[in-house]
Amino acid sequence: MTDSSTTTHSSPSAGSPARAAAHIAGDASALSPRQRELIALAAELGRTRFAPRAVAHDREASFPIDNYRDLRDSGLLGLCVPAERGGLGADFATFMLVTAELGRHCGATALSFNMHVSAALWAGPVADALSLTPAERADHEAHRAQLYERIVQRGKVYSQPFSEGGAASAGKAPWGTIARPVEGGYLVTGRKLFATLAGVADYYGVLCTLDIPGASQADALYLAVPADSPGVCVTGDWDPLGMRATVSRNLELKEVFVRHNARLLPEGRYHEATQRCPYMFATLAAPYMGIAQAAYDFTVAYLRAEIPGMPPVPRRMYPTKQQAVAQMRIMLEQARALFLQTARDARPDPDADTRLRLLAGHYTVMETANAICALAIRTCGGASMLKSLPLERMYRDSRCGSLMLPWTAELCLDHIGRESLYDAGEGDEAIEPV
Repeated sequence: MTDSSTTTHSSPSAGSPARAAAHIAGDASALSPRQRELIALAAELGRTRFAPRAVAHDREASFPIDNYRDLRDSGLLGLCVPAERGGLGADFATFMLVTAELGRHCGATALSFNMHVSAALWAGPVADALSLTPAERADHEAHRAQLYERIVQRGKVYSQPFSEGGAASAGKAPWGTIARPVEGGYLVTGRKLFATLAGVADYYGVLCTLDIPGASQADALYLAVPADSPGVCVTGDWDPLGMRATVSRNLELKEVFVRHNARLLPEGRYHEATQRCPYMFATLAAPYMGIAQAAYDFTVAYLRAEIPGMPPVPRRMYPTKQQAVAQMRIMLEQARALFLQTARDARPDPDADTRLRLLAGHYTVMETANAICALAIRTCGGASMLKSLPLERMYRDSRCGSLMLPWTAELCLDHIGRESLYDAGEGDEAIEPV
């Protein structure tokens, strides 16, 4: 028997190629050939193009327009557009894995890509799950045909600016942005914060409330507002901690005329969609799953002296480093397991247990991504804080995930705790004085 304390290991040869990257799904054998093909496409774009550009875009807080040209040319802008409409026809699970793979190379690109593709998901499989009238169904079919054509044929980009800084963004109140019905459409007035793709998107998927007496959350509208419409204005500076290349400035709308055919869901159906398809909010976890994988990958390569341009000095022989990598791997696999479960659970009308699992999975990915990045920095040491290496950017980007509405880390805990202890409609009994 060999004493592990005296075991010697051969060092990686200087200049030897790094080991093949692990698959974002962990075990890819259960994936279809088409899924593997699309994930491989995202990996190729990410590794050869997005990652090399990420440094400058992060430093400048500039939008990666070249990345979107590549997404357009590759067909990935139409990832979730049905194949019969010219898109790639990917399902929800494939979308989550492709986005996570992109996040592995550039978290900001993956996050903005998530918001673009979500327009096709809301208008596509989510709308298909709703109990629409025949008239609503026919109307919506014409509207989403326009959406698909713009994305596939014209390479248009959609964004999802919905944050307003109040209870509406957490799903607790009607949207403050108002849509007043007028002949032929609506006049939209309001302000959106953290509007990812601001100044870059061709259409803003704006959530607003129909301007009628007694309007409630059930009177929400989801409108594709053309970016060049009179009354649309992008304002404010953008110099955040992380996700800098999303360029999420403020979006101001002042009596912007939007036609009826701009509805991405039928009038008043968005709230129903959120209740019946809550998995749509879990899509935001995908870029952060990719960041978690990237931080682990970097740490292993760094300790094995396989980072290009760095001295070939391995650091893997120290027990503290080995234990840290073991911890990171365990956290990564825990997050991945729940992430993959979320993708599998994505179906309309989930039961209470599935809803809790969606929230738990979302919370776990968002918090674990940052925990892995923090441990990676501690493990790799001072050099990892240099901006010439990607780990410090991953750390900053990863910290943003738990702050993203409507499922921030705090709100996830609120939902999980309350919904675990109370059934719908239940309250606390009055406590009688002794």
